[in-house]
Amino acid sequence: MTTQTSRTARTSQKALDAIAKVSTGLFINGEWAEAASGARFDVINPATEDVIATVADGGPEDARRAIESAGRVQKDWAKTAPRERSEILRRAYDLIMARQDDLALIMTSEMGKPFAEAKGEVAYAAEFFRWFSEEAVRIGGDLTTTGDGRNRILVSKEPVGPCVLVTPWNFPLAMGTRKIGPAIAAGCTMVFKPANLTPLSSLALVDILIEAGLPKGVLNVVCTTKASEVVSPWMSSGIARKVSFTGSTVVGVRLLEQAAQHVMRSSMELGGNAPFIVFEDADLDRAVDGAVAAKMRNMGEACTAANRLFVQRPIADEFARRLAARLSALSVGDGAEAETDVGPLVEEKALTKVQELVDDAVAKGATVVCGGSRPDRPGYFYTPTVLSGVSAESDLMSQEIFGPVAAVVPFDTEEEVTRLANDTPWGLVGYLFTQDVDRGFRMGDALEVGMVGLNTGIVSNPAAPFGGVKASGLGREGGRVGIEEFLETKYMAVPRG
Repeated sequence: MTTQTSRTARTSQKALDAIAKVSTGLFINGEWAEAASGARFDVINPATEDVIATVADGGPEDARRAIESAGRVQKDWAKTAPRERSEILRRAYDLIMARQDDLALIMTSEMGKPFAEAKGEVAYAAEFFRWFSEEAVRIGGDLTTTGDGRNRILVSKEPVGPCVLVTPWNFPLAMGTRKIGPAIAAGCTMVFKPANLTPLSSLALVDILIEAGLPKGVLNVVCTTKASEVVSPWMSSGIARKVSFTGSTVVGVRLLEQAAQHVMRSSMELGGNAPFIVFEDADLDRAVDGAVAAKMRNMGEACTAANRLFVQRPIADEFARRLAARLSALSVGDGAEAETDVGPLVEEKALTKVQELVDDAVAKGATVVCGGSRPDRPGYFYTPTVLSGVSAESDLMSQEIFGPVAAVVPFDTEEEVTRLANDTPWGLVGYLFTQDVDRGFRMGDALEVGMVGLNTGIVSNPAAPFGGVKASGLGREGGRVGIEEFLETKYMAVPRG
């Protein structure tokens, strides 16, 4: 068996030095501690298969202590001045930006994305803290008069209370700040479970929030390899008043069932099956650029990734050819290497799933225009792939691909593509490319999604409300409405004289 020392030698010393600064215990009531069981789990670099760290593996006892801590300090934290909460977030924003390189190195090492893209996520993540630092001091209310003139209607906003936050592995820093930022701004305490595949970015964020002055007990963090043993006790505690989850629809439904037992407020950002629609009048260069951005961001491991590329028949072959040329030119390798465009998938299981989806599509008549296999090297890599002539019966047309595979499907009419695009239980985001303004708005209205990218392959922005419809979730994160998910509305009737 290869020793840990020789295995970790392939991960750069600079990255290991950044990782060594990260606290790797549980964070409960303002203190770092080991799990009650003493258990720890390995964190793997998916590009090298090195063990790069071990992290405390929490269980039910740790979960209980964490939620009790959040409940104990909720009243005091809710009374904290909005400006104080704002300044904590602003200091944390500054610290994230000052440590952008180290945080990007950590992220690249634990989940694989190229270093330049990881730096982009760090900046994106930091912006949630800056955005919600400004929202903290703008929590408003209302004062009106009843129709009969007898009473004043006084409306105020209050923090919803202790929150359960659960984040995925694919954007390990940004998903944390997108939930923690509005919770802090609103005056809510938190229990937080990061993904066990990528805990280091989240733990580094905790260190930053401590330095920024977040009071003890406000944020409590339990990493674990047994999610249900930690999250279920939080959901059934009677202390938590809200759950915010990003991940699969299957898990989201299970959490909603648990939330119903205590009538908990719920925000769910779940799966996606994004249509990417290109009409024959589109600027083809712009459409290909958009497809590369929407498909290849994070190696395709994103709920917003373009999953089904519908291209109007007269330009379908040319679009596939141009897209294949672009993807074939991308460099696949360790995200820590400067020349890398496409890093590894996060784990062996993800790699196996992608290959099975491609094999199924080919067996049902699809043609591999480029890619279609994993390169012969260590790590969980998959070659960027374009498939044409994909059958509607193929599994990748009804499942999230979560990999660098673009399925190009021709269509003839606007009505046809609208039906195909909406023929899915999910409805997170849709992309469409056309130079016809009327068609753009018409299709934007027709798509059953929470977000639309019109002539762009990127929709995510902290200033915009992020979220979907149907099986893609409930509620919105970011934008002016993002903080509302963490606030309750209270009405007081006051007689007029």
